[in-house]
Amino acid sequence: MTLAGKKIAILLAPRGTEEPEFVEPKHAVEAAGASVIVIGVEAGEVKTVNNDLEPGSSFSIDKAITDVSASDFDGLIIPGGSVGADTLRGNAQIVSFVHDFFAQQKPVGVICHGPWILVEADVVTGRTLTSYPTVSTDIRNAGGTWVDQEVVTDKGLVTSRTPDDLPAFCAKIIEEFAEGQHPAQARSA
Repeated sequence: MTLAGKKIAILLAPRGTEEPEFVEPKHAVEAAGASVIVIGVEAGEVKTVNNDLEPGSSFSIDKAITDVSASDFDGLIIPGGSVGADTLRGNAQIVSFVHDFFAQQKPVGVICHGPWILVEADVVTGRTLTSYPTVSTDIRNAGGTWVDQEVVTDKGLVTSRTPDDLPAFCAKIIEEFAEGQHPAQARSA
């Protein structure tokens, strides 16, 4: 499956993004032919983490959230990491950016604690998704159905639980990004 010509955004928090949940999906969609743009709160270098507590590598932000729009992209990847996801959901511009992907019926892949941002963006109602187990109550309280599965797809939204699920997650986001827009996606936005 090819993603040639597709432009995919991936979020990177100022601190606390889980490194494998950023690196592996990014590399997978690039290997499928997509152009990937790293979006952050502001431009610069940021450090990731491993297992939430161990220092990770440094990565560059390609564009600040103030310089992009969901209309610039064909899909979005939201990595996890509890600190990273919590930081991103506290940024109104990031939350609005995420919401706009749903309003524009574009595919979104989210893993681990990333669904916190979906809850904040008010796009969970009526959807079935998975996440890191401690996010399950937040998903249910936001009107979603939480299931404990490796990967879940619901109207263009792909979710997974942990780094252990990355092979299935990466394969499914490539499939959804290749399919493109999902008219049912906007119903929850």
